[in-house]
Amino acid sequence: MKSYILKSTTLITLLLAIICTAQVAQAQQKKRVIQLSGVVIEEDTVKGRPVPGVHVYVPKAGRGTTTNSVGFFSMPVLTGDEILISSVGYQHQTFVVPEDSPEYQTIIITMLQDTTLLPEVVIMPFPTEEVFKQAVLALNMPLEDERIDKRNMNEELLALMIKTTPMDGYQNQRYYLNQWASSTSAKFQPVTNPFLNPFNWVKFFNSLKKNKKKK
Repeated sequence: MKSYILKSTTLITLLLAIICTAQVAQAQQKKRVIQLSGVVIEEDTVKGRPVPGVHVYVPKAGRGTTTNSVGFFSMPVLTGDEILISSVGYQHQTFVVPEDSPEYQTIIITMLQDTTLLPEVVIMPFPTEEVFKQAVLALNMPLEDERIDKRNMNEELLALMIKTTPMDGYQNQRYYLNQWASSTSAKFQPVTNPFLNPFNWVKFFNSLKKNKKKK
């Protein structure tokens, strides 16, 4: 008896799922397919610059695309779809495809910069001279020239220290920004492998031949 009830419940659940799927598919068939194209630009008082790498997608359907190097995108959508346009550093924009949209529709999306204001930081000096002296003495650093080893101040050692010292905060920031700029510019470019270039191998063998002739 229990097995019969379990089989009946499973069958009813499958039938309901099939009916719901058919209804959803039928509802989607009533919607027209629109080829939506557009350009995403940055807000500017003079002229808007194109924004590459912007995500343009339909969250409910799980489909979308990204803008190319000139801020252009194109993808098929359904009438009534709500499209989300997002990118790092910009406010999210939404666009709802109208029911009376033409078969091919072109739009222009203006992205607004998302500015984040950090809380104010106040730097206070030492409250008293005595507290300042205690902080300096706690460092336990030699203040007299006799206590400084002259061997640690030679030019070779200082040059080695400069060469091997890791980057500070400013240098790390510049390195990260340069890497980000190069990756953004090369994001939409084909990636090539120099080892697969036959001309590089010809140059390499020619250089080996020249070295042998010199010997």
